[in-house]
Amino acid sequence: LVGSEMCIRDRMKAYQLDDKMKEFDLNDAWPELMGKGVAHRTKNIKIKNKTLHLQIDSAVMREELHSGKRVIIERVNQFMKKEVITDVWVS
Repeated sequence: LVGSEMCIRDRMKAYQLDDKMKEFDLNDAWPELMGKGVAHRTKNIKIKNKTLHLQIDSAVMREELHSGKRVIIERVNQFMKKEVITDVWVS
């Protein structure tokens, strides 16, 4: 079983699916991590090259999230139980 799990992980990395799986997990947990207000205003979440890309439909919310980047990074990495992101881009 351990060998097959490693094989699956290797394949996911080779096809760059590991980031997609992390995005799915993060999307599901986003309301719990950031609250319902932020989750409601979040239109898109992507992880690329250790950067979390957030599309937010409120200028005020974008500014607040930009100011709180360190908190977002800490919460996401704590949820993932490893360093998944090192930066946040809010648009």
